[in-house]
Formats: sequence, C-alpha cells, structure tokens
Amino acid sequence: MTAHAVRSGAALVLRVPAGQVVTPADLRETVAILRAGAARKTAFAFVGGGTELGFGNPPARVDTLVRTERLKRVVEYAPSDMVVTVEAGLTLAALQRALLPQRQRLALDAPLPERATIGGLLATGSFGPRRARYGRLRDLIVGISIVRADGEQVRGGGKVVKNVAGFDLPKLMVGSFGTLGMIVTATFRLHPLPESARWIRAGPLDAAQLRDIVVAVGARQLEPAAYLAERTDGRYVLYALFEGFPSGVDEQVSALTELLAKRAIECSVAGENAVAAIDESARSRGELRLRISAPAACFEEVDRAALDPLQRTLEACSLAVYPSLGIAFAAGKVADASATTEALVAARRFVEGLGGNLVLTEVPDSLEQVVDRFGTLPPSFGIMRRLKERFDPDRRLNPGRFAGGL
Repeated sequence: MTAHAVRSGAALVLRVPAGQVVTPADLRETVAILRAGAARKTAFAFVGGGTELGFGNPPARVDTLVRTERLKRVVEYAPSDMVVTVEAGLTLAALQRALLPQRQRLALDAPLPERATIGGLLATGSFGPRRARYGRLRDLIVGISIVRADGEQVRGGGKVVKNVAGFDLPKLMVGSFGTLGMIVTATFRLHPLPESARWIRAGPLDAAQLRDIVVAVGARQLEPAAYLAERTDGRYVLYALFEGFPSGVDEQVSALTELLAKRAIECSVAGENAVAAIDESARSRGELRLRISAPAACFEEVDRAALDPLQRTLEACSLAVYPSLGIAFAAGKVADASATTEALVAARRFVEGLGGNLVLTEVPDSLEQVVDRFGTLPPSFGIMRRLKERFDPDRRLNPGRFAGGL
C-alpha cells in the first residue's frame, strides 16, 4: 500500500468515527488492505460518493474506512457485445459519458449521478424511474468481483476467473450494504441510446385518476419507459417517458394525449432535467427521507393511509411516486418528532399489512432511537444471517449496517 493511501481521519459513518481512512489506488492495494485487516480483526466500512450513506443502520464500529474514489477505471468495454466492466469508484455520470460515443448506456437513472458510484449504487440496490422498463440493477449486472473479509478476491457471473460455488454472486451483492464483501468491479449489460425521448406531463390528478391513467395506458398496450408522479397539496402531476424511434415515440405520445383528452386532463411536454429534479428532491434532500413499497393496485389506499399523513407532518416535504411500481419516496424536515413518529409507525403498519415495507434512508437525531430504519424483518432473514456467517464469520464488514443488525 502506498503511503499516501492512508490517513488518520475524523471521518464519520452515520455518526460513528473511523479510526483511519484509506484510499487504495488499485485492486492490488485493496486486497492488501483487507488481507492485513483480517490478521488484525479490523472492522471495515466502505464509501464511494456518499449519496446514500444514511441508508442502513449505523455500524457497530469502523476501524478502517475504505474510500473507493481512486478505483474509477473502465476495465473492459466491448461495444459489439454491449457489455462493460468498471471499477466500483467510477461515478454513474462518468460511466455514461464513456459509453456515449458508441450511443450506448447503462439503463440506470439513479439520483445524483455525478457523485453516485457504481459500488455504492450496487450496495444499496439503487434505481430510478426507468426501472419500470429496464428492471433493477439485479437485472442489469452480469458479473462482479469482490474482496472478501479474509482479503481473498473472488468473482462471479460474467468474466469468471474464480466462482463462488452455490451463489449467484452478482445478484447477491446488490443491496448487501457492503456486509458480505467489498465490491471492486462490476460487469453490466448495456442498452442502446434511444433516437428519441419525450416526457409528457399530465395533471393535476387525484390518486384515483392517477391510478386510472396508469391502468388505461397498460390496457392500450402503450409502453412508457418510466413514470414519475409528484404529490403536492394532495394532488398529483404525472410524468410519463416514451423512448425509441421517432415514429414510435410520436405514435405513443399521440395515443396518450388522446387518452388524457377523453378524461379532460391537460398535458404538455416536460424536460428531462425538470423530472430529474423532482426525483432528486424526494430522494436526496431533507433531514428525514424514506421509501415506501406496496402493491401498485393498492395505490389509492396507500395514498390515503400513508402518504397523506406523512406529507402533512413534514415541513418542506417533497414526495415522488413511481405509480406503476408501487414505490414512493418522501423527504422533509421534522417539525414535531412525536407527530412524525406516529405517522411513520402508522404508515409502516399499514403498508406491511399489504405485504409492503417502509424503510428510512436518512434519519435525523430526533428520531434516531425512536423508529427502526428497516421495520419488520422478512421471512428470509434466517437465510440472510447464514449468508453473513458464511461470507463474514467475524462480523467485520460494515457490522450492523444491514437489517436486523447484520
């Protein structure tokens, strides 16, 4: 490890101080750091751009914080195969710029792309509105390389050198919060850039109208690449994205315009940046941030029993919904901790009763010891515990960050 790769630091991970901060320059240094840490029983935490550092429980301890900011190479790119392998510290925006000359992209539109790193996006299972068309990161990743707690590098999926028998390693690492291994490279399948893309704005709408439009669009066999709806004062404005060849986009936009006209709903063209700003506001700003997932068919009930009370209790609240996926994000300032706690507990109870969940992705001091970040543990938690024991038996990788304190 080079001397400048280590520094003492007052760095914090959810208010937990790190003993030292290291910034490895390459895979060799990364392996050496974790291998040396294994001998000393060092507890590690990992951070990229820090865009979702508040998501997850505070770690039990952080002896060494590994920053991935120097691990930012495009390792291999095969445009003809539409596959790319990159290091974990590369930002999403930098990756998209590298793919642009070949008119290709990673079909991921998570917030804050100039800061969000590939490793961080994978660790938190992040996504954006285009998940409606292209799926989750689990659907886009085809290979991964990690460094285990013992300092051993292993690979899974595409470009296999040494596999981990019995595990679909790429999918397993998505949403693992760095508790099973440090992600060092990832291989993704890509998609071509569309020749044409257009966002259509419709509204204002109530919850029933919003759900009706989404169902009607599906019945007409239209295929939006994304939906996003902004909730303000109990009403929604819906944004729908159509991508593809110009003639196909024109045809689908005309069909949507006709559908809206029959319902006397106004519509207009919206800009990509305006929609991204709405998404970012609800997901990346505010001292309290949360995500609700519930069956899309229950949207009206969730709006009434969960979203409305939460928006009323938060100051400067931003609330965005992906209506076809049954996912909502909210962010704001806590003015009354007691009222907000009551609204959170009631909303969680309601959505969990529907088979959904409510997770807190940023928590202010006033609620830190009051509301659990993850809620009721899933039936699969026993499997999760056994995976932690298998990959990190000494509990040294982001100890406690995952649900249930794993």
